[in-house]
Amino acid sequence: MLNMSISPCPIIPRLVPQLDRCEISSLKHRLRHYHLRGGTRRLLLMVSPNNLPTTASHFRHVDAMVPQPSAAAAKLSQLKAVVLGEAPASEDDEVVVPSHEFSRQALVPSTQKYLEMYKSSIEDPAKFWSSIASSEFYWKQRWGDQVYSENLDARKGNIKIEWFKSGITNVCYNCLDRNIDAGLGDKIAIYWESNEPGFDATLTYSELLHRVCQLANYLKSIGVGKGDAVVVYLPMLMELPITMLACARIGAVHSVVFAGFSAESLAQRIVDCKPKVVITCNAVKRGPKTIHLKDIVDAALIESANNRISVDVCLTYENQSAQNRESTKWEKGRDVWWEDVVPKFPTSCDVEWVDAEDPLFLLYTSGSTGKPKGVLHTTGGYMVYAATTFKYAFDYKDSDVYWCTADCGWITGHSYVTYGPMLNGATVVVFEGAPNYPDPGRCWDIVDKYKVTIFYTAPTLVRSLMRDGDEYVTRYSRRSLRVLGSVGEPINPTSCRWFFNVVGGSSCPISDTWWQTETGGFMITPLPGAWPQKPGSATFPFFGVQPVIVDEKGVELDGECNGYLCVKSSWPGAFRTLYGDHERYETTYFKPFPGYYFTGDGCRRDKDGYHWLTGRVDDVINVSGHRIGTAEVESALVFHPHCAEAAVVGVEHEVKGQSIYAFVTPVEGISYSDELRKSLILTVRKQIGAFAAPDKIHWAPGLPKTRSGKIMRRILRKIASRQLDELGDTSTLADPGVVDQLIELADD
Repeated sequence: MLNMSISPCPIIPRLVPQLDRCEISSLKHRLRHYHLRGGTRRLLLMVSPNNLPTTASHFRHVDAMVPQPSAAAAKLSQLKAVVLGEAPASEDDEVVVPSHEFSRQALVPSTQKYLEMYKSSIEDPAKFWSSIASSEFYWKQRWGDQVYSENLDARKGNIKIEWFKSGITNVCYNCLDRNIDAGLGDKIAIYWESNEPGFDATLTYSELLHRVCQLANYLKSIGVGKGDAVVVYLPMLMELPITMLACARIGAVHSVVFAGFSAESLAQRIVDCKPKVVITCNAVKRGPKTIHLKDIVDAALIESANNRISVDVCLTYENQSAQNRESTKWEKGRDVWWEDVVPKFPTSCDVEWVDAEDPLFLLYTSGSTGKPKGVLHTTGGYMVYAATTFKYAFDYKDSDVYWCTADCGWITGHSYVTYGPMLNGATVVVFEGAPNYPDPGRCWDIVDKYKVTIFYTAPTLVRSLMRDGDEYVTRYSRRSLRVLGSVGEPINPTSCRWFFNVVGGSSCPISDTWWQTETGGFMITPLPGAWPQKPGSATFPFFGVQPVIVDEKGVELDGECNGYLCVKSSWPGAFRTLYGDHERYETTYFKPFPGYYFTGDGCRRDKDGYHWLTGRVDDVINVSGHRIGTAEVESALVFHPHCAEAAVVGVEHEVKGQSIYAFVTPVEGISYSDELRKSLILTVRKQIGAFAAPDKIHWAPGLPKTRSGKIMRRILRKIASRQLDELGDTSTLADPGVVDQLIELADD
């Protein structure tokens, strides 16, 4: 059972995003340079102290983020900008400015409006968030006088975050019933697109509610209730968000496991949360390949039983396009076909009203130790935060058709495929297949088919599509696109410009979002109608978020700087604990810098106050937006009988962002060979999943270790990246000669 009782920016006014041509002409005295180049308007703008926001002095907590106005005016000289919709962005353009037309229609139409809202959210967070929570969501019972309570300093006691405690609500009700009551029953909730072109389906909000209620009633019939865990191992079928919403409706806690994890990884999660039921499908097509998910679940359930955790029911959806039921292995008494039972149940189901601090879902994420972390999100704060971030970061309108390419096995699929969009009554595209199948134009075919207006994806996919060539993009119209988004890792400026110029036709702002599984929603992100955007920068904090950059001693750094990204004070979407291990929760996230939430990421703040994420500073590798713990991969490698020792590092990769580079020491008497290399990779694929397989196995007669036995990963990263002139001091190694041996074996 799981029951539980901006900153003002000196750059902004220079860019005057709200001004049209006539207005700009009237401000010639503020422009150093204004000219037409090839029929395109580009501006070189100069600030004076008069142009800077007068609200700066009110943001005492933000003073460390950006220079003071007078200092900024002294430092800043010229800035080249391209106006949204008027020209492609070039390498010479430092920023993209929202057009007058886009800003005029935006939810946050100006930087001044952002500053007003941000100031309100920081100076009185209780008032700011309670106003949104009470006006935009249904509560069976309102919370008490205290909107939130927090302790982020382990020196003062246990870490604790609570929002809207004693408020009674239900996320499923707010996603479905509330929208239907508002007249959206006949609106399309989900466009589902199959792996195979030409096969699709739709559900209106009313139809979705009926399907959710049928599954919820079935789950209740087998004894699943409030606080019980349900493990979900499904691909991107409509049944995946249906299952998430059905669990939320009855107060059950879903734990969605990405349907690319191995049987061993799935079993580990089953053993940890002890679910009453596992929900899966027999198979799925991923491009031309068939993946037999039920076989993986069967193996996981055997392993779980060996660890004394038995699951009585495995509810299996028959995905006929991938495999028929006659070809599916079956265990009578445990396995149940979805189609045989769920449709027989009533299409209405009473709501289980829960406290705002009752758990909503568990999502396991890789950590710097071998065991994945069960990130626990609760109901009320997460609901309010996911919905609000979706609404403002994508400038959502009721007429939008939204497509996020993420899988619901990751946090992006929770917050920005299911909950965030549906809490806003949005129409969502759910895609089962591979984005480059049957060819790299599939994404834009789907965009045109459903008239997608908001497209949210990962830099990995952007880089992959960019490599395939513009012709796969330009053969499609894409005229419906209005806003683009990026998630999972920092997007490099070159890819960002290609995304803007080619995919968006230079007319769509890019919401380059930074956030984490732990944060529940966006933390630093542009607001499309308000922000002058620098390609590759996540820009400024979302409402209620107070990011700070600290040095190794935890001292906050002022102005332009580079250091560790932390957050002070809580926000509604913050996770509350690691399931079953609150001590690890405190040690990992709050003890490194007492009084702050430590993100584990590095960050650079430039002279204009823009934030640039520089990647993980712990032992986690970000591969194609998937966070993979180095210890997990090392454990999988050492599981191989011929592997004596392994060390894993991440290296830059043109498409994936980072790739996995493994140094492996075979056991005594075992020779290096391609056969062993392949066998090691297969072991990782089996233990974790194909996405965690090393791209490179580097043979290592030994590993560079200090005299105390600590592996010097800094040296391994330099060797892997071929930065051999930057190895630094190796005199502290127990055996410095190991480094030369590793270098000699680099290309073997």
